[in-house]
Amino acid sequence: MFKKILIVPLFSLFLISCWKDKSPEDLIRLKDKFKSQVSSFEKRKESTNKNVTKGLESLNALKSALEDTKNEDKEFAKVYGDWEKVDTRVGNLNKEYEDLKQKASNLFTAMETQTNSLSDATSKKTLMKAIEKARTKYNGTLNKTSKAIEKLRLLHGDAVEVVKALEVAAALNSFDNINDQMKSIEGRVDGIMQELNVAVVESKKLYEKKITELEE
Repeated sequence: MFKKILIVPLFSLFLISCWKDKSPEDLIRLKDKFKSQVSSFEKRKESTNKNVTKGLESLNALKSALEDTKNEDKEFAKVYGDWEKVDTRVGNLNKEYEDLKQKASNLFTAMETQTNSLSDATSKKTLMKAIEKARTKYNGTLNKTSKAIEKLRLLHGDAVEVVKALEVAAALNSFDNINDQMKSIEGRVDGIMQELNVAVVESKKLYEKKITELEE
């Protein structure tokens, strides 16, 4: 009698396990993870943007102080510190991007797996074609995002170079060349942030529109 009682729950667990492999639960879970990662990437982008803006303000303040011959080591230390924060933020943003890329890949794979389990050949073919189209387009967005993050890294490097050059410029009392370099840095920020924003917009579209269409 005890064996029979034990067999029933074990058999039930086996059925639940089998059903889990065939159910769309994984797709729903991965959809939620992707949505959460999109939000996380967006917040990180905004945080990086604010940090870069703060860094630019510090850089301009330092340049003004130097032109007024108020050169102090602590001012340089502050500006260096601000741009070190930018470097950290960019690194964190890149990590969020890598997570976003991985979660998008997991989501598309789950959609393909579920589509492949369909018995209707026509529906399967139509959905697989739509999934491949959406994946190709989104991969293009992710590639652009990667390039934008690399531009941020280069901008950070250029800003640090300006900070180093400012001290020499102060000694020479010549800021003409520095002015051009700073304008170049300032002029690149908005464009880079707009490129990164495309990734957020396209990610939201993918979740809210494309995936919904694929499920219909």
